[in-house]
Amino acid sequence: MEEKMETIKAILADDHGVVRSGIRSLLESEGDIQVIAEADNGQEAIQQVAALSPDLAIVDIRMPVMNGLEATQRIRQSAPNTKVLILSMHDDEDYILQSVESGASGYLLKGSSKEEFLRAVRTVYAGEKYFSADVSRVFVNNYLNTRKHQVAPATDQLDTSYDLTKREKQILRMLTEGISNKDIAEKLNKSVRTIETHRFNIMKKLGVNNVVELLKKVEDDRGLKEFLYH
Repeated sequence: MEEKMETIKAILADDHGVVRSGIRSLLESEGDIQVIAEADNGQEAIQQVAALSPDLAIVDIRMPVMNGLEATQRIRQSAPNTKVLILSMHDDEDYILQSVESGASGYLLKGSSKEEFLRAVRTVYAGEKYFSADVSRVFVNNYLNTRKHQVAPATDQLDTSYDLTKREKQILRMLTEGISNKDIAEKLNKSVRTIETHRFNIMKKLGVNNVVELLKKVEDDRGLKEFLYH
């Protein structure tokens, strides 16, 4: 007997009907995502969540009556099982940070590809966080101090304090200083793919799932922070 596919039930909150229509078509073309309601303001989104208990609310920030940030906070308070994914055209730092403080599980720019949008939806539905690369850089600049350190030669010899190689320690330190993968690759004369592989290994060793969690761990773990800068 063929196993029935699990359906992700979502609502869309955006004050532009054309945008909602496009998002609905994209999501429902996948077969495992069902848009069960739409809202054109934050207050209506809260009402739809209360009435329908969706798995996911996809919310724009700038809407009439009530904006998406306030709606997100109220949704998370009243319906903790409904995850919120912010889909916005704004890459403003304040919006991004406030969305996380409001309880959003992800933040994606409207210019993202279809593939990334669907990946974000499924990641957030699975209970994880999703922030696009451009958005993640905001957290780099927010969580970390701005001290700049000269890039020193490093090898792949293991530095046993946190099970990181010296190269991984060096790359993590640069990430915490807000340096992009591209710039790290140029400084170390490596490919961007190589740097991304190192970053993946660093996150795995430190037990985090994404860059946001990685930066927060560095910020919160005094021992790790001292390890990086000594």
